[in-house]
Amino acid sequence: MDRENLKLTSAEIGTLWGEYVNGTAVDIINKYMLSIIEDEEIRTLFEDAISTFAKQKKQITNFIENEGFPVPVGFTDSDLNKGTKRLFSDILCLHYLHVMTLHGLLGHMTSLSTSVRKDLRYFYDSCDNDGKRLYHQTVELLLEKGHFQRDPYFYPEATPEFISGQQFLDGYFGDKRPLAATEIISLSFNLKKKILEKTLSIAFSQVAQSKEVRKFLESSQKNSDNQIQALSNILKKDNLPVPMSWESEITTSQDSPFSDKLMLYHIGFLMQTAQAYHGTGLASAMRTDLVVTYEKIILKNLMVTKEWFNIMTQYKWLEEPPLAPNRKNLAKDK
Repeated sequence: MDRENLKLTSAEIGTLWGEYVNGTAVDIINKYMLSIIEDEEIRTLFEDAISTFAKQKKQITNFIENEGFPVPVGFTDSDLNKGTKRLFSDILCLHYLHVMTLHGLLGHMTSLSTSVRKDLRYFYDSCDNDGKRLYHQTVELLLEKGHFQRDPYFYPEATPEFISGQQFLDGYFGDKRPLAATEIISLSFNLKKKILEKTLSIAFSQVAQSKEVRKFLESSQKNSDNQIQALSNILKKDNLPVPMSWESEITTSQDSPFSDKLMLYHIGFLMQTAQAYHGTGLASAMRTDLVVTYEKIILKNLMVTKEWFNIMTQYKWLEEPPLAPNRKNLAKDK
């Protein structure tokens, strides 16, 4: 077998397609943010992120074209309205870059784990290294500026302990046990992602042109807020701090920097990727109230995503990924 010339599998084509479309969406947001950022240190990180993706985009395009597949349309400069008023503060831009870098790291590792061909594995390995470099840089800068929100502290126990009964699972009846460190990981991470989702929904609803898109974004904002409150209340009942919100980092501008297509797609992308983190939270939850909360969030997001899908397809904004051959159609009489 010539391992250097293996044809790309459906999984490999699928991950390349997803990396291209999602990457171009974030890239347009990054380009806008770069145009408004005043802080030189933050500007430098955005310049690095944009130049890094430009190289990755070129390589992804080569992989797709060499396999004979059409390059996705994704998002282009036509989705960016230049010269518009500032919509985000510098600090919100930095938070955005940090969270999107975390998304990128997860995406690169997922893509790497489904890749067999050597050149593709090495490509995703380099993407992961780029993402880790940017992750370290965003964390350091957020810490330096006093805006990194660390998770709650624990005081150490004297000795290891073992679970001794069903009461460890109780969440509604009897005395609840305190949250476990493994549960707080997911609570904190899901909250931070929900806060970004809500913040962007508010900002995008201010500037969206279509009434239908604006209505959906307002609904998305309320949905995110309800889920933030549900997760926050669980932490508060254990007297644990909750992450700060970022709504105050949005200006009052009603001047849209982006196409409605890009804004709506971005919120859908955040909701869909969040489902993976909700699933992780559900898997790590061992208290019944946590399990029920995550199940409600997952089910609600499925309904909201269906509404999002209907609007995206109504306006023909949702690009179709490569499909498997339709054997039934191929077997029909000519």
